[in-house]
Amino acid sequence: MTSHAGGARPNGVASTARKGGFSARNGWLLFAGFLMIFGGLMMVFSGISALAGDDVFVPTPHYAYELDLTGWGWIHLVLGVVLFLAGFAVIKGALWARVVGLALAGLSMVASFMWLPYTPFWALVLLVVDGLIVWALCTAPGLLED
Repeated sequence: MTSHAGGARPNGVASTARKGGFSARNGWLLFAGFLMIFGGLMMVFSGISALAGDDVFVPTPHYAYELDLTGWGWIHLVLGVVLFLAGFAVIKGALWARVVGLALAGLSMVASFMWLPYTPFWALVLLVVDGLIVWALCTAPGLLED
């Protein structure tokens, strides 16, 4: 076995950063992008289910805020589609998509919180996914250096 002291690499092994392969930065962005795609699809499904029939949901009576399910269905549908598309842009490396992803994940967290009385488990899952999106986008290095 040979030692590679001082950062020397064996022949044939190149840095992933030089070849444009996966690095820590790309890993966080891939994670965030796939979460955005997944979270966007989940929001689209919840929006479609709200638009398909208001009788599917049983709201808690006398909740602090009562919302029209059709309106929230459209909000979830639009947020989900835009988050889904921005997820692909994050995977491709677009800087604007990271900023849009942060804003949309924050809006999605608010929408999911408002959705709690109608589908508590689904809304909690969406809240966790959106929190992970924000964390992954903020953890990935290079947002300010790009």
